[in-house]
Amino acid sequence: MSPRSRSRSSGDPARDGPNPPDEVSAIFDGMLQHARELLAVRSPLDAELIVSEILGSWWGQRIPDGDVEEVIGEALVGYATAAATPAALALLTGVAYMGTPRQAAKAERAALQLMGDGVARPGWADRVGMVEPEACFASRDVYGDQDSVICTYTYGGAERHALVILVDRNRAGEVQPRGGPFASGARTGRPPASGMVRDAWVSSRVDRLLDHCRREGRDNPLMRFEELDPRDTKALLQSALDLTDETDDPPVNENFGSYHAFVRARVDILPPGGRLPQPPVYGHDRRATIATRFLASDEAGELSDISAAIRCVDRIIDYGCAHDFGRPLRVSPIKCEMFLLDWLPRKVLLSPSEQEAVPHVLAAWVRWAGRRTGLPEEGVRATLDALWDATAKFSAAYRDPAAFGLDRALVDRLLPDGDLEALPRRAFALPFLSGTHRPAGRPGLVDLSELDPADPGDRRALLEFEHPGGDEEHLAAHVRLAGLLWDGEPPHLWDTAQSLLDVGYERHEILHRLIDVLDRCGDDPDALREALRVLRHEPPPD
Repeated sequence: MSPRSRSRSSGDPARDGPNPPDEVSAIFDGMLQHARELLAVRSPLDAELIVSEILGSWWGQRIPDGDVEEVIGEALVGYATAAATPAALALLTGVAYMGTPRQAAKAERAALQLMGDGVARPGWADRVGMVEPEACFASRDVYGDQDSVICTYTYGGAERHALVILVDRNRAGEVQPRGGPFASGARTGRPPASGMVRDAWVSSRVDRLLDHCRREGRDNPLMRFEELDPRDTKALLQSALDLTDETDDPPVNENFGSYHAFVRARVDILPPGGRLPQPPVYGHDRRATIATRFLASDEAGELSDISAAIRCVDRIIDYGCAHDFGRPLRVSPIKCEMFLLDWLPRKVLLSPSEQEAVPHVLAAWVRWAGRRTGLPEEGVRATLDALWDATAKFSAAYRDPAAFGLDRALVDRLLPDGDLEALPRRAFALPFLSGTHRPAGRPGLVDLSELDPADPGDRRALLEFEHPGGDEEHLAAHVRLAGLLWDGEPPHLWDTAQSLLDVGYERHEILHRLIDVLDRCGDDPDALREALRVLRHEPPPD
């Protein structure tokens, strides 16, 4: 009898449930076939890695109507229960250790039931999950770009193995967690992340691995190797894993999903009680002090355009505080490349003089900050080499609006804060910035070109031009929406507007649909996020 036919006729309410569609059943059949490998292995470590690979086949996927771990993961547990084969029992045994809490509880009950029915257990079943942490280490570069965290484990002194987890501190500062600001540490109650997991792998050659890292830390001036407190290691890895899990399409290695469940299980058994270092707070005065000290330094003495240098160094400091976990003085080849070729072209409106000055200001900053932080001379040279390589690409990467024929004065009005990324959404919210308008009930003409769209009062006058004779309540709703789009919060609002534009809706109809959603949801951020998600999937107009 096939697993599918058995699932339809078990007669056991604990096993029976809604039958999955045929295509889902075919996927589950493939997973159970993969689980047959569990019957051929003897090592609990090998078994756990196989189960992690199966569980990772859907990791990172998003589904529109539910949680993927519940819709697919828990359904697989039910499907394996109904199959009632030795391979299914082996899979359930592994899921009971490595699955989500709901999956694990369901799998454990099912495994006990199958064992009670006489289904044969795999030989490694008694030792799966019976693993103990041994020690934790970190191999890290002197720049602070990334850590290779190494945690060693044994099964009661046998089968010693190392789990290596790559924590990236560069890209993590740039990613947007799923749910935007609603998924922040302040909302979830956990500490802010200081990196994200990008990759993981397992080695059974523990001594060889550790010896290599020790030699590299001793012989390479750009590398460091040290032992970590397992409690602090757990805090670091849990935070980094959470950020990876919360990020849509995280920049992980293509094989990371296969290790995800294994990594979670291994991190969970590290001792609790550790803390992440809290990033320092850099207020306006502290940032200004740093900028002043830099501009007074020998390294900045050769900068010719001091006015442009002041504005550029403010950008450098802002980037380090907001996007590098409060580390404005940290410099590295990767950080400089990301600042110059990725962040500035997307986010900042630079004047022509600033475009010319920023690579030279950044080079002086690298020398000054490197000296202040004790970066080895080899690290300063490598960072400068990467900076000058990136400078050759900067002019092509930087998207100056003036190069596309946009009036510079108009762009300056829409971007008083220099947030280049805000240009399309602000132009969408306030498309009429020139011409004249005679307000109802008021004498004289209003010259729209003299109004400041960043000022709420002037913004209202600009919208009156677009809604002549409109009632007060309707105009107030448009003013509120324009303010939200101007600020870019919540980010789902502009994402939804772009999705509706892509499928053919007209601008004003989109504005009215967004206003309706805002009115319905009030101040409930979860309701607003869900309503905007539904709206983004509206079919195109006829």
